[in-house]
Amino acid sequence: MRKLTLWVSLVLTTVALQGCGFKLRGDYQIAKQFSHMQVSSAERHSPLQKTLSNRLKFLDVNVQSKQALFESGVPTIHIQPEKLERRILSLFPTGQVAEYELVYQVDYQFYPSSEADPREESITLTREYQDDPEQVLAKSRELDLILDELRVQAADRIIRSLSITN
Repeated sequence: MRKLTLWVSLVLTTVALQGCGFKLRGDYQIAKQFSHMQVSSAERHSPLQKTLSNRLKFLDVNVQSKQALFESGVPTIHIQPEKLERRILSLFPTGQVAEYELVYQVDYQFYPSSEADPREESITLTREYQDDPEQVLAKSRELDLILDELRVQAADRIIRSLSITN
C-alpha cells in the first residue's frame, strides 16, 4: 500500500510539473534553422565565445568559430568585448574596500541570416563580491570563478534568446 501511495504521488507531481510548463535548467528548444551556427568575437580568444560555443555544442548545434568571418546563410552570433566594472559597496574602518559590486556587461549581434538585419542585444549581470586584503591570492581566484559563472549565465541568456526567437 505504501509503495502504491508513493508511486501515485510521484506520478501526480510529474504531471503537475509538466502541466505548468516547468523545464529543467539548460533544457532549451532551439529551432532546426539554428542547427548550424557561427560564433565570432571581436576579441581574439574570447572566454565568452568559448563558453557559448561549448554550451551550443552540448545542445547538438554544429558550431563554427571564426574571427568575424561570416558565411552566407549561416546564423551568426558576434560577441563584442566584455566589460567588467567594480563599484565600491562598503569599506572597512581602516578605509580599505570590504565589498564590491561587480557589473558584467556584454553586447552581441545576432544575424539570423545574410538577408536579415542583425538584432543587437546587451546583457548586464551583477554580483556582490567581498574583498579581504589579508587573502589576496584566494580572493583573486574567487574573482576568476565568479567571472566564469557570469560567462556561463551570459551564454545561457544568449541561448535562451535564440529559443525565444523561434
